[in-house]
Amino acid sequence: MTIPFVTLDDPRYGQAVQVAPMVQRVIARNPSKFTYHGTGTYIIGANDVAVIDPGPLSDTHFDSLMVALAGRRVNAILITHCHSDHSPLAARLREATGAQTFAFGPHAIDPSWIEDDTPEEPDDEDRAAAAAGETVEESLDLAFSPDVRLRHGEIAATGAGWTLQAIHTPGHTGNHTCFLLQEQRALFTGDHIMGWSTTVITPPDGNMRDYLASLQRVVDLDPATLWPTHGAPVTAAQPFIEAFVQHRLDREAGVLQAVRNGVTMIPEMVKLLYVGVSPKLYKAAGRSVLAHLIKLIDDGLVVCEGVQPGVTTAYRRA
Repeated sequence: MTIPFVTLDDPRYGQAVQVAPMVQRVIARNPSKFTYHGTGTYIIGANDVAVIDPGPLSDTHFDSLMVALAGRRVNAILITHCHSDHSPLAARLREATGAQTFAFGPHAIDPSWIEDDTPEEPDDEDRAAAAAGETVEESLDLAFSPDVRLRHGEIAATGAGWTLQAIHTPGHTGNHTCFLLQEQRALFTGDHIMGWSTTVITPPDGNMRDYLASLQRVVDLDPATLWPTHGAPVTAAQPFIEAFVQHRLDREAGVLQAVRNGVTMIPEMVKLLYVGVSPKLYKAAGRSVLAHLIKLIDDGLVVCEGVQPGVTTAYRRA
């Protein structure tokens, strides 16, 4: 099944654009192969507002947000998860507005677990972003810890005419949380579901079994619209999510078949399964393949030859 991706043709950097009733978006100028055009920070409400995903450490983006928030009261700063393109600016925004930060919690995984002995050669896009002082990898914001830790289903913030509910959606990260604008059945999906691309699942914090379960949680929620932090909204939510789920199941079947055919190493699996994908995305693709392999090991279908699964571990059928 082909995923009906949607594009965002004009990011209108630094402007507070009214994208729906009670919803504005300000896009940071941090485009990359992980962030698409950049981080879209959402402002919910009119006078009393909530801010979703303040974004990366960027003076320019902070200044744009302060212009957009001038004369308004910030009730809450909501974080979908603590990757470096979502949460770092929260502390500065908190200091400027006095609003508390809300999230499911900080990362609970020791990043030293992650085996990473296959460094990726930076491309021209990476070099340009680095020269501008931007972070392009999906690195962890380990300094982030929310003022208020949310639970699944809890009301995260309210204002005149709007209510935001926390929907815990682990998978991309263990602490990933979407926020449902109840009055519009609009779900702010962070990186859980993106309109322009599939989501990278990077173990150990990323978990494919959790991700599939969280996709089903969103299906059961039946949102009218999906608002990802990166890219355009998805207005036909159910068929889009169904295509996302089927894509993951097809990818898992491909990984399992590759192992059964004697392909033992992740780099070879990536080349086999990601035909037509730019080589600059192979490392990220390898992480998602690793996530599938961990799930297949737990299912008793695959075994690994190392102490723990990793990107340089050999795999074979159980």
